[in-house]
Amino acid sequence: MELEQSVAQHYTHGSLEGAIFGALAALGKDLDHLAPADLAPVDEFHIGGRQATTDFAAELEIEPGLHLLDIGSGLGGASRYFAHECRCRVTAIDLTEEYVRAAEALAKRVGLENQVSYQHGSALALPFAPRSFDGAYMLHVGMNIQDKARLFAEVQRVLKPGGIFGIYDVMRESGEGDLSFPVPWASSPDTSFVESAVTYRCLLESAGFAVQKERSRESLTFLRKP
Repeated sequence: MELEQSVAQHYTHGSLEGAIFGALAALGKDLDHLAPADLAPVDEFHIGGRQATTDFAAELEIEPGLHLLDIGSGLGGASRYFAHECRCRVTAIDLTEEYVRAAEALAKRVGLENQVSYQHGSALALPFAPRSFDGAYMLHVGMNIQDKARLFAEVQRVLKPGGIFGIYDVMRESGEGDLSFPVPWASSPDTSFVESAVTYRCLLESAGFAVQKERSRESLTFLRKP
């Protein structure tokens, strides 16, 4: 799909793994003895970084032992947090193959390769069977997805009944004007699809989700499948 190729190209670095390990070495980290927390300064690109992930996890009230789906996992910072801190098993998917490879390398470096797995693929065609996951989440992903109705239908399909779906996205506030490009997630309007919380809510409810809680941080929403 041409749009997805453009999104993946926007995020592709070319020498990402080397850049990450170089940054960690510059921070004084021992690359042969890394802990999950050591990666926090370099593997969480969303607004608020690790603190936002911690707050997000607290809002979701995730229990140990759940199987979670990380949609648009990037470098895998959030997936490793949920695996290590919440003691969950995480399956992650991302559109950018270079991110998938880097996430795998980072998980192996911190000994989480048996708790987290990464796949290259599209959130609009999730390669998983129905009712595969206890929960799902995405952090700063929706801004690059035009067909959010299809996205939410796919998440609904792969969640077990009662499964929770958490969203942390940049959303439009009422009265906001046009964006000035480039922005972190897009170089031009062609791959930017920022919507309001009202639009998210309508599309999610149409997909069969029931909104349980909303918090405005730069917008934090999570829902539960009936």
